[in-house]
Amino acid sequence: MSNRREFFVQLSLVSGALVSGQALAQTAMVDEKDATAAALGYKADTAKVDGAKFPKHAAAQACSNCTLYQGKTGDAAGACPLFAGKQVAAKGWCSAWAKKA
Repeated sequence: MSNRREFFVQLSLVSGALVSGQALAQTAMVDEKDATAAALGYKADTAKVDGAKFPKHAAAQACSNCTLYQGKTGDAAGACPLFAGKQVAAKGWCSAWAKKA
């Protein structure tokens, strides 16, 4: 009986560690120097986008109002399928920005 109880205790601890590990992995923010981020011109703050380099950028464009943004309204960051496993800043921007319907 003790072995069975010990097994279930260890199983619950491992499960908890996996769940919290996934939560931490999902909260990792995209680094602007990441290869994909750099290629897309990602900036964590839309106000810091180089207008000369990205002439189609507008100040009102942000990840939070992009169709690709998967965060909830009011969240500081959210997932983006372009940056698998990482989050983008709601106030961020990249050249793949597309107006949310």
